[in-house]
Amino acid sequence: MPLEGTSLVQGASRGIGLELVHQLLRNSSAGRVIATCRRPTEAAELKALASQQPERLRVLELDVQHEDTIADAAVAVARETKELRLILNVAGVLHGQDLRPEKKLEQIQPESLRQAFEVNAFGPLLLAKHFHRFLRHDKRSVFASLSARVGSISDNRLGGWYAYRGSKAAQNMFTKNISIELARIAPNAIVVGLHPGTVDTDLSKPFQRNVPEKQLLPPSKSVAALLGVIDSLDREDSGKVFDFRGNEITP
Repeated sequence: MPLEGTSLVQGASRGIGLELVHQLLRNSSAGRVIATCRRPTEAAELKALASQQPERLRVLELDVQHEDTIADAAVAVARETKELRLILNVAGVLHGQDLRPEKKLEQIQPESLRQAFEVNAFGPLLLAKHFHRFLRHDKRSVFASLSARVGSISDNRLGGWYAYRGSKAAQNMFTKNISIELARIAPNAIVVGLHPGTVDTDLSKPFQRNVPEKQLLPPSKSVAALLGVIDSLDREDSGKVFDFRGNEITP
């Protein structure tokens, strides 16, 4: 059970990341939680949780687009523990001020591609680079990143969304690569991608009108399901991608 030791949640200031922190803290069998985000000073709810449970929750700065912050966070974690039982990367980007999912080739912009790949693909890879040492122990551990069904090449029926689809497909390849390397140096680590479903968060907000009501998940339900999937994983699952129901998503 990965929840018995220290867990790290990257991208924890809001949405699914914040809900993960809430549910981990509510689990009496879970250990300490290290929550990271880009701007801890502005993460009011996360700071409030840390002040309420200072013995269980530590908040650190980490921005996946700036490797120096990842390295600094790893140094800070090393001062407190040599082992992590769960690393969850939640950071992801689909849209923003100058970023929109492309519907046709004419809409592709290099800067949008760069941002999507930096966050969605390079982010979890760099997190693994600096934090895999915390998984090199004799206990079961899990390294998981939120992926997306639209990152599956074989499942692509509609096209479009070039930056998001491409960056998530790249993330899934990196997940497989990481799993192969860690099988040699951290054989008790399980590395997976997780599709949370369509969750009622800022990321999905502009696209919710096309989602049937019963398929739009509240963060609490998605997170509870994801934690259940994590608990059910075994070493044969490493390198794969699963949805929140525990069903494997083909590459």
